Amino acid sequence: MPEAAPAKKMQSFTCENCGNVFSLAATTLAKYPNWIPKQCMQCKSGKTAKASHGGREENLTTEEVLAKYTTGPKSGVFTDGAADPNPGPGGWGAVYVVDDKVVAQDRGHEPHTTNNRMELTALRAALALVPAGTPATIYSDSKLCVETMNTWARGWKAKGWKKKNGPIMNLELVREIFEAFDARPELKLEWIAAHVGHRWNEYADALATEYRRTAE
Repeated sequence: MPEAAPAKKMQSFTCENCGNVFSLAATTLAKYPNWIPKQCMQCKSGKTAKASHGGREENLTTEEVLAKYTTGPKSGVFTDGAADPNPGPGGWGAVYVVDDKVVAQDRGHEPHTTNNRMELTALRAALALVPAGTPATIYSDSKLCVETMNTWARGWKAKGWKKKNGPIMNLELVREIFEAFDARPELKLEWIAAHVGHRWNEYADALATEYRRTAE
């Protein structure tokens, strides 16, 4: 009986656009020495709507979200960003909620941007929604943004805002947001899954995508 072929070794990377982890075979990487992949195949091909990475985006209004969804955390600041295509027109949204009631919210859009830039812009807005000294958890469904702030940014700062493999994308936003979080220890940043029925994550998505509906 012939021996089974050895499994191909895979190396993991984080997409700088959507934040998803993707893998490439070592044999593929060997063809391009010193190449560090920046985007997953979905983003590279332009298929970057969040629906292509997991749950289904429904393009609901905030009123429709409130009528349909009830689950998920009841307090905190929920953020979201979107660009479709990526890069392309985009929007962001942030909503501050206490005991399942909206305390404050903000949203905006840009004619040409990226998904990750909109996610970061939403985080910046979230910081402004919470009064200084008030403990709160800020929720983002971008793993890239959460890992950037919670894991990587401190090391980049220590190195003069540089990283080993290439430039830091959206450096001015990353630096501003990290410094703001660092100055406000009462705030925590946590990841939340997108499009799984969490009421206020869906609401933030509705704020971020409002530009699409008003443009129709």
